[in-house]
Amino acid sequence: MNTADQYLKAIYLVQQLEDGPASTGKIADRLDVSPASANEMVGKLESQDLLEHEKYKGVDLTDDGIRQARAALQNYCIIERFLLQVLEVENFREEARTLESVIDETVAERLDTIIDRESDCPDCFDAEGDVCERLETEIEAMD
Repeated sequence: MNTADQYLKAIYLVQQLEDGPASTGKIADRLDVSPASANEMVGKLESQDLLEHEKYKGVDLTDDGIRQARAALQNYCIIERFLLQVLEVENFREEARTLESVIDETVAERLDTIIDRESDCPDCFDAEGDVCERLETEIEAMD
């Protein structure tokens, strides 16, 4: 997943939390980047017709932006599940955040053949908790 995908995923999740446009400040906070960096990437994504940015209102993903953001979120979930279910990595969330920028869609698709992913992924992802709700249930069952 490239940096643009990480931004789209973050914008998608912020929009869910805000139930509307995402402010560039909240996008920057979610990604732990400077507001200037967030503004720069928002401009690039807008030029690709993946989002619309209205000053002082916020950012709205276009239909193409939503599709790409959901694909990025699903790839992230695949990485998390692989780390937990197959490799049994204790700090799988931290590792998934590190790996999401270097694992592309092809690798994620291959990992997906190994794991047991829910059919409603990525809709099971809780934006507020920043976790897959189904994965949380699995972890509780393991304890």
